[in-house]
Amino acid sequence: MFTGCAPPEPVKIGFLANLTGRNADLGTAGRNGALLAVEQANAAADSSGKKFEMIIRDDQNQPNIAASAVDQLKAQGVVAIVGPMLSAMAVAAVPAADKAGLPMVSPTVTSTQFTGKNDLFFKVASSTREHTRLGVAELHKRGLRRIAIAQDVSNRAYTEDWLRDFSEGFETLGGQVVAVEKFTSGQTQDYALLVSKLGKVKPDGLLFISNAIDTVRLLQLARKQGLKQPAAGATWSATEHLIELGGRTVEGFLVSQYFNRDDASPGYQAFFDAYQKRFSQPPGFASVAAYDAMQAMLQALRRQADGQSLKQALLASGPYQGAQLLWSFDQFGDAQRRAYLSEVRGGRFVMLD
Repeated sequence: MFTGCAPPEPVKIGFLANLTGRNADLGTAGRNGALLAVEQANAAADSSGKKFEMIIRDDQNQPNIAASAVDQLKAQGVVAIVGPMLSAMAVAAVPAADKAGLPMVSPTVTSTQFTGKNDLFFKVASSTREHTRLGVAELHKRGLRRIAIAQDVSNRAYTEDWLRDFSEGFETLGGQVVAVEKFTSGQTQDYALLVSKLGKVKPDGLLFISNAIDTVRLLQLARKQGLKQPAAGATWSATEHLIELGGRTVEGFLVSQYFNRDDASPGYQAFFDAYQKRFSQPPGFASVAAYDAMQAMLQALRRQADGQSLKQALLASGPYQGAQLLWSFDQFGDAQRRAYLSEVRGGRFVMLD
């Protein structure tokens, strides 16, 4: 039996995200982006190169399941994890990953409670402050001064940051947040009552800090109740679901993005074409962010030296070539990346200068 000729076992990398329920659009897009990176790496590797295997777990948007999934991935021999996609899941998953000694690279977590810490958690996305800055400036430029906000507290670690950063920025420019109505996605029954409370304060603009499904539902109810004010949303809602579900209701909707959807560079077009061919749909922001997160993980694993921890390799192996740009982690594993502002026009996200 010639076992010496057998190919080496693939390096196992975990992927953790919400793949079912109300936030599945984010997790599914992230899974697809990460999977494409792994498949491309394996296709490009020669017979002596490292091969990789992605092991997927659904956190079901439940903190206890997210923590338990980390332990399961550890038992299956993964060396690191890409994910989770939501800040609320990171609250549970990051301590579990630290305890297990597993570096974790999140594509889309932005909560400041994970910023500037010397741990095993890495963030690909820039902070909420970078995204709210763009929205604040645009809303103010359009003459809006009184904003009413609906905030989903099921992802509180993210939405509290968004609310704080937006409110501080808007008030600095002379605007006023005149109402904040909190709700829990999938549990709050009377969305129509919530919307009516926003309307009673007579705002000149509406902001929804929620996922795509809830944002569309709330905006549809607002329009049904005669609220015609301009509307904007958090980056969390900027998935393809927003347009698919919202249709004409979301025309004119303002939302920030993690990437430039109108990028015509050869590198991004190659990624776009490969993604569309593989998954029969265009990539969204979660796809790009997860692709970049996995590319960083793969590059660090290829360059990891003997005696070097994977954390050290992730910090030292940049800059990383993402789908659109070169980027790096700082000393704490936080990335600083440009944010973009878009408006829904003609059934698509149109990037604003």
